[in-house]
Amino acid sequence: MLAVAVLAAGQGTRMKSALPKVLHTIAGSTLIERVLQSCRGLHPEEWLVVVGHQSELVQESLSNWQGLNFVRQSPQLGTGHAVQQLQEVLNEFQGDLLVLNGDVPLLQPETIKQLLETHRSKNANATLLAARLTDPEGYGRVIANDQGRVKAIIEDRDCSKAEKENNLTNSGVYCFKWNQLNKIITKLSNNNNQKEIYLTDAIELLSETFYLEVKDPNEVKGINNKMQLAECEELAQKRLRNHWMTEGVKFILPSSCTLTDKCVFGKDVIVEPQSHFRGKCEIGDSCKIGPNSLIENSKLEKNVTFSYSIANESYICSDVKVGPFSHLRPGTHISTKCKIGNFVEIKKSKVDRETNINHLSYIGDSVIGKNVNIGAGTITANYDGVKKNKTIIGDQTKTGANSVLIAPIKIGSRVTIAAGSAINKDVNDESLAIARPKQIVKNKLHESD
Repeated sequence: MLAVAVLAAGQGTRMKSALPKVLHTIAGSTLIERVLQSCRGLHPEEWLVVVGHQSELVQESLSNWQGLNFVRQSPQLGTGHAVQQLQEVLNEFQGDLLVLNGDVPLLQPETIKQLLETHRSKNANATLLAARLTDPEGYGRVIANDQGRVKAIIEDRDCSKAEKENNLTNSGVYCFKWNQLNKIITKLSNNNNQKEIYLTDAIELLSETFYLEVKDPNEVKGINNKMQLAECEELAQKRLRNHWMTEGVKFILPSSCTLTDKCVFGKDVIVEPQSHFRGKCEIGDSCKIGPNSLIENSKLEKNVTFSYSIANESYICSDVKVGPFSHLRPGTHISTKCKIGNFVEIKKSKVDRETNINHLSYIGDSVIGKNVNIGAGTITANYDGVKKNKTIIGDQTKTGANSVLIAPIKIGSRVTIAAGSAINKDVNDESLAIARPKQIVKNKLHESD
């Protein structure tokens, strides 16, 4: 049996933020979500999250996670004190307890699985994950022999000068036999410089304790401030880009682009510089994205060209060209073989196949038919000061330049709207609609007149 406990009670004062530290994000997911996700493949019987500072926010952020048991730590008196709070919840539990910190977001599932396997193969009472760092400042030092048996862990602030030279560091990730840890957890004291109860002190009280050295020390990078957050973001982004490049995506300048771990890309996608993906995005085969584009919570089917543009909560079908400088707002659906061009904004509208909206237009709360041509400067005036109204345009209709369609309105099929018209009444199929003042030209008067 296995229980997973994530320690997420701390305030994170060095973050200089009103947001709890574990709710800061990397690659689109909170730190604590990333930690939990790394353990999902282990299928533990118990999921425990130790909360304290702004616990309501932390719990709310994890409302979509099933089976979490939140344990409150108040006041926050150290990692050992946090694990002491689990005694009541795990009173009858017989198995292993995996303990992770909520601010170590780059751990790979394979590493955690290897830690658990090492712990069980050695029949250890405790096994910890350790890393050799070129700059170990701030990390607890692991004191161990050549066989991997751990004698003690000493926090950085409590290390002697000689102990600080040791670069084998504690990652804060442990696996314990719970029945053995439970026997000694209340014996931990706060006899240290910080007057906190350290979980690391349990190592000295338990026999048969070992360490596993992680291959990539970057996996156990912790986050205490915004600089470390940025460093981990950069590492996560590089990991994601490398993954998708091995799957057939071409990043022209990888370091200039960002994405989230919820993004999915097809093969032969080209991502130009300064292009960014947020939230859950699906990008189909042979799409070309960018340069200078932002796509958020949107789906693009195959062979979409999307340049210098923004899409948010939109769906774009195959063989569509978007941009430059288009803005697709939430609720936009663009059907196949459409062209959405320069400085076009579309919101909460469906555009049917082979329709062109090429220049300087706003389309909102609209349904536009097949093979429609929206002339430059066409505007759907959808807001009457109280509510948003709908515009419907039939197949093969053409609007002239600088037309205004005042909703609610229905324009039929094969209609031509004359340039400069302001249309506020429905138009039947196969009609010409003209709504503009009569042109008046007055010749210049002669001086003799």
